[in-house]
Amino acid sequence: MTDEPKIGLALGSGGARGFAHVGVLKVFQEENIPVHIIAGSSMGALVGALYGAGHTMDQLYKLSSAFQRKFFLDWIVPKMGFIAGRKIKDLIRLFTHGKHIEELNVQLAIIATDIKAAEKVVFTKGPIDEAVRASIAIPGIFVPEKIGGRLLVDGGVIDRVPVSVAKEMGADIVIGVDVASVKKNAEMTTIFDVIMQSIDILQLEIIESRTLASNLMIRPSVDSYNSRAFTHIPNIIAAGEQSAREHVAAIKEMISAWKEEQR
Repeated sequence: MTDEPKIGLALGSGGARGFAHVGVLKVFQEENIPVHIIAGSSMGALVGALYGAGHTMDQLYKLSSAFQRKFFLDWIVPKMGFIAGRKIKDLIRLFTHGKHIEELNVQLAIIATDIKAAEKVVFTKGPIDEAVRASIAIPGIFVPEKIGGRLLVDGGVIDRVPVSVAKEMGADIVIGVDVASVKKNAEMTTIFDVIMQSIDILQLEIIESRTLASNLMIRPSVDSYNSRAFTHIPNIIAAGEQSAREHVAAIKEMISAWKEEQR
C-alpha cells in the first residue's frame, strides 16, 4: 500500500484560455503537489503533452507566451474545415520531441471525439502529435483527424473536463481545471465565435456533473479573454496561477485526509 495518493488532473478545453493550465501546473510544482496523471481535452491535452515531455516551467511559459496563430494556421478551401492542421501537428511533434504518449514523464490520456460513431476516444499510447491534433480539432474549424479508421474531432465536444478518465487511470484524488465558460451577450463576429459558444452552451449541464465527480474543480477567471485570441497569454497564465493558489490549502488538506484514511 502506498503512503501517497495518486493525484490526477483533468485539464479541460477552452481555446486560448487553456493556457491557464500552465499557471495551475506551476503552482502545483512550487507547492510540491505531485501530478501523477493528466487527462486532457483539446488545449488541456496540448498543455498536458508539453508538460509530460519534460519541459521546465520556464520553457512552458516561453512556449505558451510565444504561441501565435500565424505559426499554426494553414488555411485551405473549406470542405470539412477551414484549417488543415498540418502545421500545428508539426509543431506538436517538434515540441514533444517526437515521443509517444507512453514515453512521457507523466501518465497522460488524450481525449478526442469520434464524430461518426458519437463516441469518446481515449489515447494512452501512440504518437503524441496525432492524438493532440485530433483532440484540438474544433469541428467546422479544423479538418477532422483520421486515426485507425476513425474521424476524430475536439475532445471538448464529448468531455470538456475529463474527470472520469483521470479516475479510470487510477487517480485517488481528481482535480479538474475548467477554463471554458458561456459568456452571455458575447459579440459574435466570426464562425469560430459561433462554434465555440455553441459547444460551451451544449456542455453547460454536463460540466456540473463533472464538478460533482471531481474532488475539486478549479475555475480560473478567464471569462474576459477570447478563446480564439492568442494575444493575452501571460494574463491567462497568471489567472491560472491565482486560481490554483486559492485552492492550495484545500488540496493539501485532501491529501492529508487521504493519508489518514489509509492508516
